[in-house]
This record gives sequence, structure tokens and C-alpha cells, in this order.
Amino acid sequence: MAPALATQRRRAPALRYRVECADRHAHLFAITLTIDSPAALQRVSLPVWIPGSYLVREFAKNLQKLSASQGRRALAMQQLDKHSWQVECAVGKPLVLRYEVCAYDHSVRTAWLDADRGFFNGTSLCLRVEGQEDNPHGIEIVAPEPVPGSARWSCATALHGVDTDAQGFGTHWAANYDELADSPVEMGDFWSADFTVFGIPHRFVVAGATASFDGDKLIADTLAICETEMRFWHGDKVGKRGGPPAPFDRYVFMLNAVDDGYGGLEHCHSTALICTRRDLPQLEARKQPEGYTTLLGLISHEYFHTWNVKRLRPAEFARYDYGHENYTELLWLFEGFTSYYDDLLLRRAERIDNAGYLKLINKTINGVLQSPGRLVQSVAQASFDAWVKYYRQDEQTPNSTISYYTKGSLVAMCFDLTLRREGNGSLDDVMRLLWNVSAGGPITEADFASALLAIGGRTYDKEIAAWVHGTDELPLSDLLRAHGVATLDDPSQRAQELGLRVSENNGSVQVKVVLRGGAAEQAGFAANDEWLGIEVPAKKGHPAQAWRITKLDDLALYLGPQKKMTAIVARDRRILRLPLTLPTGSTTWRLFAQDAALLAAWLAPTN
Repeated sequence: MAPALATQRRRAPALRYRVECADRHAHLFAITLTIDSPAALQRVSLPVWIPGSYLVREFAKNLQKLSASQGRRALAMQQLDKHSWQVECAVGKPLVLRYEVCAYDHSVRTAWLDADRGFFNGTSLCLRVEGQEDNPHGIEIVAPEPVPGSARWSCATALHGVDTDAQGFGTHWAANYDELADSPVEMGDFWSADFTVFGIPHRFVVAGATASFDGDKLIADTLAICETEMRFWHGDKVGKRGGPPAPFDRYVFMLNAVDDGYGGLEHCHSTALICTRRDLPQLEARKQPEGYTTLLGLISHEYFHTWNVKRLRPAEFARYDYGHENYTELLWLFEGFTSYYDDLLLRRAERIDNAGYLKLINKTINGVLQSPGRLVQSVAQASFDAWVKYYRQDEQTPNSTISYYTKGSLVAMCFDLTLRREGNGSLDDVMRLLWNVSAGGPITEADFASALLAIGGRTYDKEIAAWVHGTDELPLSDLLRAHGVATLDDPSQRAQELGLRVSENNGSVQVKVVLRGGAAEQAGFAANDEWLGIEVPAKKGHPAQAWRITKLDDLALYLGPQKKMTAIVARDRRILRLPLTLPTGSTTWRLFAQDAALLAAWLAPTN
């Protein structure tokens, strides 16, 4: 036990939460907050966002029935704004606040409660006692009454248990509000397994798994990933006598398997994940689902964040402001570089082979090249605008912005391959230097530039200006070729050829996005159009014809070698006829290994 916690055990924290499952069918948590030493005019607030997910989500919209009392005396609560309240109270007497939170969001960002499962982040349930954020906090998680015919629930969290039962319910303590907000809680009849990584206890819990779920495989693969990433940051001596210490003393993976969903959110000592049940590893399967590799990449991504963004982080995040947007231009470094390493470390952990890795980066490259917004906004600008663009995507998003995840990962690859080509180390060395110099703390872009200079032996200001703050194309082809990877130009799929993103369901072609500069935009297509059919002009030996289409592949059947047509679309119940010409020469990238030795020098597990 940490010395600070040992000291705390002698005296309970002066801020204590009691969380109960008030009504699982109504999806209601009941929270009681006791403040032993309130201010005369005590303010409390609920965060408007959760670190790691850069959008104001207004968690207070789910809070109801807030009341205050001291002893038997009820106190009036004054609401100050959308997420803050104030109460006038007697100093020296404990203040008790009671309220409910409606929890009906399956995502990893908020809270969920029903008869089968409970989950919450502190940012959704725990009011912040202003002026006492740095004091120790206690939280009692009460086990719900068992439902007849259902299994007894268990509780999992990375918070330190102080007085808990065998199922994990009871009292947990946090050093401050930041730790409380950063420690999600999973409850239910979940699958659970423990393992150690260089002596550090880890736990993996999975909710919603089916009988085909292969837990042993998940743990074996996760262990390989965790060991690879621990070595990445701290070398082969981590966990050994005299070796470097890891920055955490426990870790919990919380995975919720659902019918349709994907994502993760990083925390200092844990991560919350969501995936489809079909993507879980399956017992006695000759070949695991393709989505399982995606799940392993997610696990790799969130675990890498334990270092890169939770500890090594933007200087603007040195202290979170839970009441407003926290702006930074560095998400390309923390989310993008993590997105580069998540799949690369899967390769080094030997969870995928070279061909599998090239397939993954091929998809990323094509995704970026097929987004016109890459020529409009830099990854630094995209980082700053995450609050209003990346997390609020609409039909114009691909045309106006670029993902700091995907393009940021390609920027990382460009720096890595440039350093390797010049023979002066790698991006691995840069990341480790940043960790050591900052002591795993806040950094700036200037710190990154200094680390590049120290490892590469020259300034990389030109590359930072072009790749991070500019919108020109990245030198991907040349750098990949220098490391044994060549590119081929394959014909584009029909939607990309036309400059469209569509959905094809129930015999209907629905236009979702019209890409900037494409043939469809030039013809006058708009997002939300329904593409009903085409008219093909007469040609020698063939009369003019009109055809109903149910998918874009129908075009080849009805057009033959012709390129010109009239597209028939429905927009706002009007039927429009749009002259459309199929473009020629539209291609997409396909990567292939050309020099095995050069490729191994980059991707080898022993790197």
C-alpha cells in the first residue's frame, strides 16, 4: 500500500460519496455526498467533459433531485449555471448533498445502469467540491439487491479498496478529485481474470461475453502487448532489481461487449473499452474474427496512453479545467502518435505479421488520401478544433478537417522513417527521451522539437512546419520505399471514384457525403440525396434506357463502356436529373513488401 494511503486509513476522507443503484429499471443511481468541512458559501459542480474525449457533453443534464441539508435542517440550493450550484451553510457542520443521475449511455464516456450491468465515470456521478479538489476523496459503492434468478454482481475499479467485500463492493479512496474522476467503475456478472506484467497486478473484466468467448487467448495476447509496451518505455530491465520503475502499481481493463459498438477511453490505472461480441476471440476457432485484430489494436492504443497523454501530456493539460474546453494543438502528438504505435507494437508483440501490419497502415493511408480536408486543415489546427469538428462530425467533415488520429499517425511514421533513414535512431528514442526529460509530465511542441534535435543530430523545424502545421502531402511513398515497402496504384472503388460516401441498405442508395472536387459534386449531388436510377443515352445499336439502381455496382451493368449518364435522385421529395460523367484514372494505394531485410529492420519484434 502507498504510504499516503496508509496514512489516510487512520482517518476517513472529509469528502465521501455513497453510490447506490436506486432503480435499475429506471436507470437511476442515487448519490449521497458528505462534506465534513464545507465553506460558508459552498460551491459544487459537475464536469462538462471527460478527459480523453474532447467534447462538452453536459453531464449535468442527467442530474436530478439535488438537495442539501445539515443535520435535520434542509438548505436551499442556488443554481449558478448549467453545471454549478451554491449552498449557504453553517461552517463546522457536515453538509450532505443528495441527488440522482440517470445513466443510460452505453459508451465508455458516461454512465449506464440496468438490470444486467452498471458502469460509471466519476465525471458523470461525482459532484466536484470546489476549493477541496486536492483533498482525499472516499467513495462507497453499494452492492445492489440481487434480482431473483440472476447472479450476484461484482465490482471492478482501479481505485484503492479500503473496506471492500469479496465482490469488490465497499469503500474505495482516491488521493484527490482528479483520481476519482479518472477511475471508472464496472459492476455486474462479468468475466474476470488476473495476470501480472513484470510483477505489476493487472485485471481484465469483460461484460456481455457469449459462451464462445476464449478468455485465455485474450489474456495471452493482452499480456504480450503489455510486456512489449512496458519494454518500449522502460527497457528490458523493467521490473528487475535496479531497473526503472513503472509509473503505475496496478491496472484494470474493462471491456463491454455489445451488439454494435467500438471505442475506448484511457485512464491512469485503467481503461474502459467497448467492442462487438463478434470481435471477441472464440474458443476452438480455426481463424479468429477479423475484428479481433482491431480489438487488440484498441487494447494496445489505450494501454500506450497510460504513458502518452495520461502522464506525458500537453502542457495545457497540466491541470484539467472540468468546466470548459481545454484547448491544445498537440493531439496529433498524443492521439496520432499513439495511433501509430498501437498497430506497430502489435507487430513487435508478434500478434500480427508484416503483411497484417502493412494491411493496417494501407487502410490508414487510403483513408487520409481520400479525405479532401487534409488539404484544408493541418493536424495542429485539427487538434485545436477537436471540440467543434472531430467530435461533431457531419456531412461536411471530410471536406473541412482531417483526423489528428489518422494523419497524426502518418506524421509519426514520417518522423520515424526519416530518423531511421538518416541513421540517427528512431521515433522510439524520441519518445523515451521526452519521457525521461519531462519525468513523465507535461510537454510542449518545443520539447518535441528539442528531442528530435537531440536524437537526429539536426533541427527538424522544416518537417514540423510542413507536416504538422502545413497541408501539403506527406512524403509517404519515398519513406516507405526506403524501408522496403513499395506502392501500387489500384483502381478506386466506385464510390471513391465518384467522390461519394453512401449507404446501400434495403435496395436504396443513400448519399451520406459528397467529397470536395469529385465528379458527384460537379454533377450537383448533395448529402442526403437518394440515388434512384440512371438514364443512359442512346448509342449505336442501343436505344436510350432508364434503370433503377440499388447499389453502385449496378452502374457497370447498365452503362457498359459508356461514361456519360443522367443520375435520377430524390431530394426533399423532388425528383432531380443530374448530368454525370464517370471520371477516369482514379486510383488507390496498395502496399507490398519489396525488400524483406529493410522491412525487418523497421518492424522486427526485437527492435
